[in-house]
Amino acid sequence: MSVKFQYSLFLLLIGPLLFAQQTTNGYNQSEELGKVAWLRDYDTALKLAKKENKDVLILFQEVPGCSTCRNYGHNVLSHPLMVEAIENSFVALAIFNNKGGKDAEILRKYKEPSWNNPVVRIVDHTGQNVVNRIGNDYSAIRLVQSMKEAIETKGKVIPEYINLLEKELLATNTNKAYYKMSCFWSGEKELGRLPAVLSTESGFIDYREVVEVTYDSKEITKKELDNYAKNSGMSLMENKKSYRSSPKDIHYYLQQTKFIYIPLTELQKTKINSALGDGRSTEQFLSPTQKKWFKKIHSTSEILFSTDFTKAWHKKAKEMSAI
Repeated sequence: MSVKFQYSLFLLLIGPLLFAQQTTNGYNQSEELGKVAWLRDYDTALKLAKKENKDVLILFQEVPGCSTCRNYGHNVLSHPLMVEAIENSFVALAIFNNKGGKDAEILRKYKEPSWNNPVVRIVDHTGQNVVNRIGNDYSAIRLVQSMKEAIETKGKVIPEYINLLEKELLATNTNKAYYKMSCFWSGEKELGRLPAVLSTESGFIDYREVVEVTYDSKEITKKELDNYAKNSGMSLMENKKSYRSSPKDIHYYLQQTKFIYIPLTELQKTKINSALGDGRSTEQFLSPTQKKWFKKIHSTSEILFSTDFTKAWHKKAKEMSAI
């Protein structure tokens, strides 16, 4: 066995461990950093970006920081799918804007102010900006849309789970509608197929099988939704007050699969359930970590799909780290 081959094998086996030691721990770090595992060395980040053909997402952050900094960590950088997007589509680098040494050098390089609110830059492996600097906008949607722009600029396909995350963040004007049909299992499948539908739920109104639909009213009007339902053999129900859900029937197709054992957002559940009912592929709706968990499901796994998404995610992460 050649020395070169032995060294390559060493890097293959030990490399991931060495990389993990260079990053922060998303579950044991300052709250301003959220749950993302960040590199802390600029040169290392650029080299890794070149090797993996990725851009570098730089967080300029005050640590410890003000309420704006802490809120950015909690409200933007801790959502599990946001963390997935940052860690899998980019090389994540944190630069503290209130420290000296190498942090201060990078701060000066990009002419960023010290002791400042959060700023995000997405740069290529040479350190050049790929998209506009994100400053004075501390919203999750701005970060997601900038990441999507960077991914497209690199000529890559945007993962569907990132598109779903964007859709949920954009859905600020939602309404509900109720439709009766011969079978609410097929009703959820049909209605969940619509891009503007954010969630579906099987239930009853006056002992009739119905589906409660939550939809984005900016994407579809009530009239358009009514027409779609009518053309699919459904009719509108007006007696909303008597509605009661039927938990054992909600996302029926999903409940017959191993998807019940992994954390899913409401939108993921809706789209996966519809795809399963139609016999379409479902893998594209999952993030990389969700795909890994799905493959490793065993008979003692806990049912998590109906639990609060973030709590279920952290519970599953803890479970998998103990295996």
